[in-house]
Amino acid sequence: MDVDPLFLERWSPRSFAADPLPQDQLDALFEAARWAPSCFNEQPWLFLFARSERDRELFASLLSDGNRGWASQASVLAFLFARRRFARNDGPNRWAGFDSGAAWMSLALQARQLGLDTHAMGGFDEERVYESLGVPREDYEAMAACAIGKRAERERLPAELAERERPSPRKPLDQVIHEGRFRAGV
Repeated sequence: MDVDPLFLERWSPRSFAADPLPQDQLDALFEAARWAPSCFNEQPWLFLFARSERDRELFASLLSDGNRGWASQASVLAFLFARRRFARNDGPNRWAGFDSGAAWMSLALQARQLGLDTHAMGGFDEERVYESLGVPREDYEAMAACAIGKRAERERLPAELAERERPSPRKPLDQVIHEGRFRAGV
């Protein structure tokens, strides 16, 4: 298929260099996220990020053991939250997670454009995230943790992770799309 290489080259490595990111690159990542589409233009996403050693240690402490070992090496760690209610009418925003995912993908693609990589993670201590980062649980849903930075050599990883350090395969297109009504088994 004729798909822009930006999509094909994006994957989620685990080996990161701890080199600091220049401010202009960090700004570009979050500016790209800011321009993601959202229901009623609510922009319900909230990114909290850590780049100082002290903040990165705090953010890393909230990750699962399996993620902490490799993700703590990234230049930036972040958590993505979705605001649960619309600002416009305080009604429930059932699209907030979808919209926040669009903001994440915008950030991830901008990272590739800058020669950086990202890796989103679901492995984190959700209860401690709210408490440790001061985010009101009643207002926001913790969606993902994120590692951002320059890719490092896979040999820096433990052997079991190093052998998995490559792009993951994708399902064939006919398994994820159907024209017209859904047909089970197609």
